[in-house]
Amino acid sequence: MTTKQFEAESKRLLEMMINSIYSQREVFLRELISNASDAIDKLYYKALTNDNLTFHPDDYYIKITPNKEKRELTIEDTGIGMTKEELVDHLGVIAKSGSLAFKKDNELKDGHDIIGQFGVGFYAAFMVADKVTVRTKSIDSDQAYVWVSEGAEGYTIEPSNKTNVGTEITLTIKESENEEDDFDQFLETNQLKSMIKKYSDFIRYPIKMDIVSQQPQEDGEEPTEVMEEKTVNSMIPIWKKNKSELTEADYHQFYKEKHYGYDQPLQHIHLSVDGNIRYDAILYIPESMPYNYYSAEYEKGLELYSNGVLIMNKCADLLPDYFSFVKGLVDSEDLSLNISREMLQHDRQLKLIAKNINRKVKSELQKLLKNDREKYEAFFESFGRQLKYGVYSDFGQNKNVLQDLLLFYSSKEKKLVTLAEYVDRMEADQAYIYYATGETNDRIERLPQTEFVLDKGYEVLYLTDDVDEFAVKMLANYQEKEFKSVASGDLGFESEEQSDTEDEVKENQALLAYMKTVLEDKVKDVRISKRLKSHPVCLSNDGDISIEMEKVLNMMPNNQQIKADKILEVNPNHDVFQLLQTSFDSNHHDRTDLLTNILYNQALLIEGLSVEDPVVFTNDIWKAISS
Repeated sequence: MTTKQFEAESKRLLEMMINSIYSQREVFLRELISNASDAIDKLYYKALTNDNLTFHPDDYYIKITPNKEKRELTIEDTGIGMTKEELVDHLGVIAKSGSLAFKKDNELKDGHDIIGQFGVGFYAAFMVADKVTVRTKSIDSDQAYVWVSEGAEGYTIEPSNKTNVGTEITLTIKESENEEDDFDQFLETNQLKSMIKKYSDFIRYPIKMDIVSQQPQEDGEEPTEVMEEKTVNSMIPIWKKNKSELTEADYHQFYKEKHYGYDQPLQHIHLSVDGNIRYDAILYIPESMPYNYYSAEYEKGLELYSNGVLIMNKCADLLPDYFSFVKGLVDSEDLSLNISREMLQHDRQLKLIAKNINRKVKSELQKLLKNDREKYEAFFESFGRQLKYGVYSDFGQNKNVLQDLLLFYSSKEKKLVTLAEYVDRMEADQAYIYYATGETNDRIERLPQTEFVLDKGYEVLYLTDDVDEFAVKMLANYQEKEFKSVASGDLGFESEEQSDTEDEVKENQALLAYMKTVLEDKVKDVRISKRLKSHPVCLSNDGDISIEMEKVLNMMPNNQQIKADKILEVNPNHDVFQLLQTSFDSNHHDRTDLLTNILYNQALLIEGLSVEDPVVFTNDIWKAISS
């Protein structure tokens, strides 16, 4: 028996494949099952053009048989088989795909498509096997043959006594030398079932295995173990079924079966697209956030199938980051795959699918917002922050996509509202969309800065998430209405007491300058307030960095000690300011300093900022009370 050599380049490629092309050894089973499915498909195509052949789908299957004693794993199919020439041509020349050649020579019929593209998947078997034996009989030959190889050194071909048409591949599984190289798992029935469910569950032909099951006995006797041949794959994927055949319960059951989450999905999206690119997809919008959603462990992405064969567990390129909460899968026949069928070439087809999915998810969320507000608000409670991050990230390039999906709490409605709803209710003389920031709605409601805007009859949006103000700053405006913080130095409307305020500034110019000197670089300026009513003091900001943004940025790990330009505003009509005037006019500078520091620290506390020295602050209060 003469050993034939692989072609020189094929030999090198085989060595590379065994060591590096596939990242997971278990994919060898996916590749061999895909080849078996192709072999049955080829017989089906041949029957369509040959009146002497009949194709009864029930007669065709793939059988997986482990044998622990012999350390053998057999993958058998009832497909078209191979002639001796095809064995030499297809298995002797690596990367020459018989499936691809067949695909080019035959038109697609009845929606079936050939899976194989590269002709390398077969050799993935050598990642787990010391020896590979292929027994095959072609539909076009009376003689069967056996092909045997132990790797890169070559192969032999001899006649075989196999009588039925099809192919039987037997792998002699390697020994497990340590825990990392666990080859024994490829001989375990349960492990093999799990691999089939993971990668090949939707192969359209039955994948059969002999399974041990418990047979109940009468009269209370112990059940006996019975070996039964069972089909272990689902075959017909839910996304290939007509939507009219499926119920809400079917989609929810599939969500559980795929372990997309322990919750119930809020919404499902079933797509069947047949245009420039063909694909099917089932997408889910979850009800609740995964426990690790904002951690490094969370991986976004959709499962990616090609003709029902799992290619990637998480294809991140199919989802933008702001929709990373979406679960589901995409199956397409038109994808350009690389040699290992594990990673995708970044090509036009993938980008088109991603663009369509992005548009469809947004459309479904808009429908949910319009037609089922309660359900949308439940979604927003879980994932609204992610949408706001999407507005802020990438320099705001996605803000127009997401702005109509945002919700903020309204001072007027006492509930979440959209920006469109706010603008529709704006007063005729209102130039800006006003917002206030804080830890809770109740605290924002009590802010001195909020009081003045509310008294003018204007609606205020309450921003309580740490990302809120960053998103609003990135939006800049909505429907040509600019956003304005209630803490802004200029609120955009004239105070009725404008002239009185100017007189008070002139009268107290020396006092204000002195207070600024006392506070040194803690504030940019001290001013008479045009906004304070019942409160003695507040802080406003001057510049792009607000006080709330300062808090958020300085809580981050790379604390850069960013400071907002703070303005201390004092209420000239408050009793405390009268005390300040009296002490300053009387040259009681110690008391003026004391009251100035107390007012500044009060303003910090109102904003939720920490005072520099709580002990000094409490002592100052006792001094003020006792004096």
